[in-house]
Amino acid sequence: MASPSLSPHRSLLDRPPLNRAHRGLVSTGELFSVGLEGLRRTWDVKNWFWEFIDQFAFLARVTTLPVILVALPLGATVALQVGDLAGQLGAQSATGGAVIVGLVREVAPMAAALIIAGAGGSAMTADMGARNIRDELAAMEVMGVNPVHRLVTPRMWAASIVSMMLASLVIMSGAVGGFVFNVLLQGVTPGAYFDGALGMLRVSDLFVTLLKAWLFGLIAALVACHKGMNCELSPVGVGRAVNQATVVAFMLVFAFNYIITTIYYLAYPPEV
Repeated sequence: MASPSLSPHRSLLDRPPLNRAHRGLVSTGELFSVGLEGLRRTWDVKNWFWEFIDQFAFLARVTTLPVILVALPLGATVALQVGDLAGQLGAQSATGGAVIVGLVREVAPMAAALIIAGAGGSAMTADMGARNIRDELAAMEVMGVNPVHRLVTPRMWAASIVSMMLASLVIMSGAVGGFVFNVLLQGVTPGAYFDGALGMLRVSDLFVTLLKAWLFGLIAALVACHKGMNCELSPVGVGRAVNQATVVAFMLVFAFNYIITTIYYLAYPPEV
């Protein structure tokens, strides 16, 4: 006699470990499939341009102020910690270089991605989940419109471009915060503050930072859209999808950041 099938309403915790692993692999495959399908029709801009403009304006509006409020005290905090240590070593003028280099290489793309995933990605997941509950996605497929091309593609590009802009904003805001603390409060000259950064930074650092920001924004939007399009058909399901999208986006961003940074340091070892 065949064993009874698992009910789709059972919790994931009640399912066998093998089935959970299988579901995770299937979800990962679907995620990459949606991403590739969204990028495949990038050239068809006329069909998703206005949706891109709406999403771009929305993401810029909800993320600009939070990222400034995060970057200003962050730069000042890093300047405080590094400046205190550098002062004990008699190299307080190197504080500016350490602050700006840290912002450019690691902090800026990560902060931009986390803000995009937290503030913008949650709204994307809720929007796509609401469309899924109202059967709008199925209706689009019936009318011959691919929901991935019409909805996911513009969100991916809007999030990636806004993420690049936010990374630049984080660098400027963090540098201003570090400047105020290090120069005005600790007495370091402005020339020494910026000279250390210019001596340690390379053009390739800026390119890699923008690449990271672009990729992280793309990942955050992709995860948000995928979770929203595959959520349970209930308000509770949408809430769970928002939570899952945020957690998964954070994990993928940290993982890809480690991979990219490792490859970059192997290709271009930091100068001492």
